[in-house]
Amino acid sequence: MRIWNERLPDVPLTLVGVSAAAAPDALRGRDADAGLVRLPIDRTALSAIPLYTETTVVVIPKDHIMATVDEVSAADLADDIVLHPLDDTLDWEQRPGRPAVERPATTADAVELVAAGVGLLVVPQSLARLHHRKDLTYRPVSDAPESRVALSWLEDETTDLVEEFIGIVRGRTVNSTRGRPRPPAQPKGKRTESDGARRKPAAGRATGRSGGKPTGKAGGKSAGKGTRSGSGAPKPAKRGKPRRRP
Repeated sequence: MRIWNERLPDVPLTLVGVSAAAAPDALRGRDADAGLVRLPIDRTALSAIPLYTETTVVVIPKDHIMATVDEVSAADLADDIVLHPLDDTLDWEQRPGRPAVERPATTADAVELVAAGVGLLVVPQSLARLHHRKDLTYRPVSDAPESRVALSWLEDETTDLVEEFIGIVRGRTVNSTRGRPRPPAQPKGKRTESDGARRKPAAGRATGRSGGKPTGKAGGKSAGKGTRSGSGAPKPAKRGKPRRRP
C-alpha cells in the first residue's frame, strides 16, 4: 500500500479482509479487483501468479516446553491436542497430535483456545502473526505441509491498474514495462516518418554527394568561360621574329 500510494496518490487502494475459502468468490463477484489467495484454488475465470511459499508453524503458549527449541517436527506434537479449525488452509495427509472433541469454527477461535490451554494450532506463519497475542508464541514445523500464496484477479479484467498492482506486488520498479511489449528499437542514424519529413533539396543544387558541380544551363552559352585550361589543351603558337632583309 505504501508503494501504491507513492506511485498513484490519486487512486485510493482499500484492503478488504476475507477468509481464504471466500477469496476466489469475492474476486468473481467483483468485491475486489485483485486478491492474495492460497493455492490451490478453482481457477475458473481467474488468473493467478504464485508469489511465495509460507513456513508452517505451531502456535503454543509461551510457557510450553516447545518454546525452548528453535524448530519442531510433526512427531513432537504426538502427545498434544492439535486443533483443526474449519477454515484450515493446510492440506494434511495425516494430521499430527490428538484431535480435539470439536473443531473450532475459525482460526481466530482456535487461537483463543490455545491461549486457554486447550490445545495447540498448526498454521501458516502469516496467520500466526495476524492473530498474535502476548501470551503466545510459535515455532516452525519442519515436516508440515506448506501453504503457497498467489495474487489472483479476473482474467477478463486485466486493466492497467491491475497491471500496476501486479508490478508492485512482484517488486517491479517504477521504470519497468509492467510486462507489456516494448516497441521495436529503431536503427541508429535513421529516421522514421514520424520524426519529421526529410529536407527537400534546394532548387538548382545537386542532390547527390558524388554528382560534382552542377552543369550550366541547357541551351545557353558554354559553361567553359572563365575556366582554366587543362594541361592537355593546345598552347597558342609563338610569334617568331621578322627576318632581316639582306
